[in-house]
Amino acid sequence: MLVHGRVQGVGFRASCHGRAVDAGVGGWVRNTAGGEVEAAFEGPGPAVDALVQWCSKGPSWAHVDGIEVTDDVPRGDAAFEIR
Repeated sequence: MLVHGRVQGVGFRASCHGRAVDAGVGGWVRNTAGGEVEAAFEGPGPAVDALVQWCSKGPSWAHVDGIEVTDDVPRGDAAFEIR
């Protein structure tokens, strides 16, 4: 997924990481050169859906203008990392 808005420099990746680890979801999150945050989630559908929903708002100090969600082939990521 790609998150647009004021999402870099506001703890978005660290907050996303904490929520993903707590939910037992694998994948990764990173900043893009264009100012967005990009993330990939793998795990139980309800947990992934909850993370996508959270990303549409982000942490309180972020301002999310919109998200783009795409489905991809699972890679088998068991852990979640900040890239």
